[in-house]
Amino acid sequence: MRQLGEAEIETAAPPPPRVAPSLDPRVARPAASRSKRALDLACVLLASPLLVLLGIVTAALVLITSRGPVLFGQERVGLGGGRFKMYKFRTMHPEAERLLQQDTDLWNEYVVNGFKLPAEIDRRITPVGRFLRRSSLDELPQILNVVAGTMSLVGPRPVVPAEVDNYGAQRVVYLSVRPGITGAWQVNGRSTVDYPDRVAIDTEYVRTWTLWRDVKILARTPFAVLRARGAF
Repeated sequence: MRQLGEAEIETAAPPPPRVAPSLDPRVARPAASRSKRALDLACVLLASPLLVLLGIVTAALVLITSRGPVLFGQERVGLGGGRFKMYKFRTMHPEAERLLQQDTDLWNEYVVNGFKLPAEIDRRITPVGRFLRRSSLDELPQILNVVAGTMSLVGPRPVVPAEVDNYGAQRVVYLSVRPGITGAWQVNGRSTVDYPDRVAIDTEYVRTWTLWRDVKILARTPFAVLRARGAF
């Protein structure tokens, strides 16, 4: 492979900056709503004693059953197309990302399955990690994202950059809101509902959003977690 000389490096034009698309005011109401943000913070505050207790127990399980960090952070797409790091309790072996990128068959399966692998074929997941995924306890650290304002309690599921193209013409709708820990897609089957049905569910949620609907989705979430439908 030809190496660039110093002169070429100095004169090469820098890549153009990535510009986030402007928000469509017709669908950006959830992101602009102070009441939605207040609901997020109020729920986190009220649930904080339970969340802290569950977090400590879960972190201890991860720490004593496998080597590596307790938390796992992955780049996701947020409001306006901005990138942020979404946090989870680690459910995989530390070399999981490298294994995925090096195994062509595994990567193809990952893409075909909506950028996620069923637990039964994903050899990267630890035994405790399988339990955390089925119980959704691995999602608890995303409360930090909610507090930071990169996520909401309710909204479309945050996607990896390569996944945004699945939204096609509805991309602007997806980018006009903060992604959520739970949401219309999450309480209606999660990973059992694939694209384009997922796009339709997310788009309908954004375009018809009300604060009362967020409250109803939050109320349905514990039952969806207990059923564990589509959780892997």
